[in-house]
Amino acid sequence: MRISLRLILIASVAACAPMLPEAPPVTAPARTSPPPASPAAAPAVPAPVVVDQAGFDGWKQGFLARHGGARRAEYERELSSLEPDLSVIRLDRNQPEFSRPAGAYVQSAASATRIAQGRARIDRVPWEVTRRYGVPGEILVSVWGNESAFGAIQGDYDVVRSLATLAYDGRRRDWAEGELKNALDIVIDGRRDRAGLKGSWAGAMGQTQFMPDAYLRLGVDQTGDGKVDIWGSDADALASAANLLAQAGWKPGQTWGYEVTLPAGFDYAEAEGPRHPWAHWAQGGVSLARGGAPNAAEAREEGVILLPQGARGPAFLALPNHYVIRRYNNSVSYALAIGLTADGIAGRPGLVAAWPDDAPLSREQRVGAQSALTRLGFDTQGIDGVVGANTRAALRRWQIAEGRLADGYLTADLADELIRRAG
Repeated sequence: MRISLRLILIASVAACAPMLPEAPPVTAPARTSPPPASPAAAPAVPAPVVVDQAGFDGWKQGFLARHGGARRAEYERELSSLEPDLSVIRLDRNQPEFSRPAGAYVQSAASATRIAQGRARIDRVPWEVTRRYGVPGEILVSVWGNESAFGAIQGDYDVVRSLATLAYDGRRRDWAEGELKNALDIVIDGRRDRAGLKGSWAGAMGQTQFMPDAYLRLGVDQTGDGKVDIWGSDADALASAANLLAQAGWKPGQTWGYEVTLPAGFDYAEAEGPRHPWAHWAQGGVSLARGGAPNAAEAREEGVILLPQGARGPAFLALPNHYVIRRYNNSVSYALAIGLTADGIAGRPGLVAAWPDDAPLSREQRVGAQSALTRLGFDTQGIDGVVGANTRAALRRWQIAEGRLADGYLTADLADELIRRAG
């Protein structure tokens, strides 16, 4: 979560974790183990993780030199005898919202059970919170449910140790070191004792899985007891999430997006491309899957067509609030899960189109496809196993060059083909 608009949120019981390829996250996953793969999928083999304790100790000294300042002795005390957590590195390399097909992720997260549980808790959102921040109660309850199963699964990782491990591993070192400093400040300033600073493997905390930076800047003491208790207070957690989304630019009176039907001959290369108001898309033959039209305010907004599972799966018109949700966790699958869960809680009908039953991608396939695309001249802007917007854009360029349908969707078969083609 970072306001000024560097929100860093990552989260979810359906699982997530901070990722940087598309933008900094604001919360993080609460699961203490990865979610199950789809039943038909072969189990993924985690990449081996080797950590050099001497190297970790060297990183700690570097961190203290870079960030210690006047608090160096206090930081050193909290980091003493700390060892890296290998499970954190494994989980960071296998985030489900980037490895599972969107449909499998969304259907698990936005399940009928989750929706029913959300409806039963909608009155837990204080009325003054929705009035003050303009974020609908169903969105807040959806975040609450997807982040921590309504507070039941908040994560039991030592936040300081998790963030130190991520910083040492180096994939997002600057981000992780900044969050680590914030976590240490929370403890040193007496906002939360170290034993109680528990969260997800990615460092996200409480019922709505805030990263330390977001907690310090955006946490709300809704109960007025003098502390921001996102762990034990539903009201504080929900108000804090509402504040985060409002500061990220939530537009009251508008939804996150709509399922749409695309016309024959639609140029799939336009997906995740230029933003246009509804009139442009409608003139091109795009229609809402259940008929009707966006409201007047939504129609004036510029929307983007999303194909989270390629041309064979459901298509969506993503409005600005979809991207606000992604400031919480910058994943298309995550934002769709939040939006569709909220729709269900509000009593709106489900999707018209069915999700294809695709196999998940192994880390080797994701990394291999990125490497292959880059070697073939279609730079993915990083080879990290996270199939985000840059990788999808590179894949579209390759598909266009090959004369293929350019939906930017990486299947297991296509990943294998790319790896073979690149040698």
